[in-house]
Amino acid sequence: MLFLHNELWKASVDFLSRPCTMVVGTIAAVIYYLWGCDGQTPILVCSNGFRVFLERHCPAVVERFYPTPWCWGGRLQTLVRVMIKSSPFVVYRNELLQTKDGGQISLDWVDNADNDAYPNDSSRPTVVILPGLTGNSKQSYILHVVNQATRRGYRSVVFNNRGFGGEDLLTPVTFSAADTSDLEWVIRHVKKLYPQAPLLGTGLSLGGILLLNYLARKGSEADLLAGITMSVSWDTLESCASLEQPINKLLFNRHLTSNLCKAINRHRKILETVVDVDHVIKARTIREFDERYTSVLFGYKSCRDYYQDASPGYKLPKTTVPVLCLNAADDPFSPKHAIPVALAQTLPNVALLVTAHGGHIGYLEGLFPRGEGYMDRLFGQFIQAVFEHPGDLRGACEVREKLAN
Repeated sequence: MLFLHNELWKASVDFLSRPCTMVVGTIAAVIYYLWGCDGQTPILVCSNGFRVFLERHCPAVVERFYPTPWCWGGRLQTLVRVMIKSSPFVVYRNELLQTKDGGQISLDWVDNADNDAYPNDSSRPTVVILPGLTGNSKQSYILHVVNQATRRGYRSVVFNNRGFGGEDLLTPVTFSAADTSDLEWVIRHVKKLYPQAPLLGTGLSLGGILLLNYLARKGSEADLLAGITMSVSWDTLESCASLEQPINKLLFNRHLTSNLCKAINRHRKILETVVDVDHVIKARTIREFDERYTSVLFGYKSCRDYYQDASPGYKLPKTTVPVLCLNAADDPFSPKHAIPVALAQTLPNVALLVTAHGGHIGYLEGLFPRGEGYMDRLFGQFIQAVFEHPGDLRGACEVREKLAN
């Protein structure tokens, strides 16, 4: 017995003395510790009625979110998502929608006609999807959203902002976060094609700003059952300030500005009739770009005026459509102090869901976060809840709670 004990002890010492084993074991222990300790339940801010609906039909709102343990912090979540996230296979049907001013908007459809859940084309639930700044229907985060809708039998249509969907720019107009006229035109077009189909709006990052501004502007005439936003910036001035911090400027601001400038340069021939294109494409930050291009093109006295008009946070009381808004507290694009928590507590139709981690359109979880993540799962659950239980949602958000005596 003593001999066996000695042999086991020698084997253990020999095993632990191997450098490679020690390193791997230490890393595994750290990952296990961080993963186990850092999972937190998101903070849900909303009326009691909306809360009951969400907790009943969207279990993700009460689940602990465990971010990928080796992908630490909001910046890393944001960067890694771009590099590692898979791109589900999606086949689009493109439509070029003509606008009243002679321009055109590129719409990418997934009709999803061959499904058993909703075989009737005229009444199939439809999701309108708005990409982020410089984004389009080909982005991985958009493809995952489309995939979630398709799996449930729904139709999707991605609204590409003018000049960013691969189409030619026919008029010297692109887009701004405050101008909802193109989105209104698209929703009207979709409702005309499928008047019996329930419609839901989805906006990611800048697309979320546009959707919230649309909901505030249209009120009860929005023609949407509900909306959902992910990683929206609530105060554009605060977002710019955050992105101008040295690290964020290096990692994100310059890259996004470069993409904006490339798009303007691509449409130089038609845009140089209204702006100084050479001056615009020398911009090195988003604020500089908006000062030289967006605020000029859309007739604002200053960039600050444009940012004030674009910020959706203070407009929430004007919305009547139920909307769920997902943000991460460590999002470098949307600082947590700008999230309108106090205002949302007073509104029956607005729900804020805030995770401790997740970055900007990141929400990576698991050791190998290439596939579906927390954001995708939440989106899928919410749209299914809205389309399958519209009466419950309407009842939950229409009743204003009585003030306590």
